[in-house]
Amino acid sequence: MCAHVLVAEDDEMQAELIRRSLLTEGHTATVVHDGAAAIEAARRLRPDLVVLDLMLPVIDGFGVCRVLRGEDDIPVLMLTARSTEDDVLLGLELGADDYMTKPYSPRELMARIRTVLRRSGRTTEDRQEDTVVRAAGLSVDAVRHEVRCDGAPVDCTPAEFEILLAMIAEPERVFSRRQLLQYTRGLDRASTERAVDVHIMNLRKKIEADPRRPVRLLTVFGVGYKLRGGRA
Repeated sequence: MCAHVLVAEDDEMQAELIRRSLLTEGHTATVVHDGAAAIEAARRLRPDLVVLDLMLPVIDGFGVCRVLRGEDDIPVLMLTARSTEDDVLLGLELGADDYMTKPYSPRELMARIRTVLRRSGRTTEDRQEDTVVRAAGLSVDAVRHEVRCDGAPVDCTPAEFEILLAMIAEPERVFSRRQLLQYTRGLDRASTERAVDVHIMNLRKKIEADPRRPVRLLTVFGVGYKLRGGRA
């Protein structure tokens, strides 16, 4: 059973622990650290499951769950230090599929995730046609973690993959360095905005005919970067 799981957790150490556990189980994971980013990522990536912390900044987990339930039937597993009966009942009334309280065992969390995925039937084997995004001669498969450029495979680091996945989902959108950094925070907490420039430079070496004169991955001076070309 392979799935793409969105992890919305503001504690970066907890988020990284969950991400690594998911990878060990054979899943792929996207990590965000606030409620607004969770809603945006869920709309963009259409994950198989959302692991949702309740105490998120910007929009709390209850608000995120309310929005997701109004738009889709993505399974939600709530994860929180709040364990009062009222909190549990509110989470379930909003449509959460399961509820775990902190501290928790990573093994139990993975078992709960397997159960929710099995019950929902939203594993990637059932909807592989949704996993590939194409634009600008590139294709990115979020589930298989594969990138192709003009049909040829491209070997990307995890951070490069997350940046490219974000940009290919919204070609022509200009991303700031800070926005792109958000997609790599779960991979390397020591990253800085300047590290994004290095990832972009390395990506250009892999997807541009002439990295010094890029035609796909463009710099928007004073703002950030964008991927040129419409979705295919």
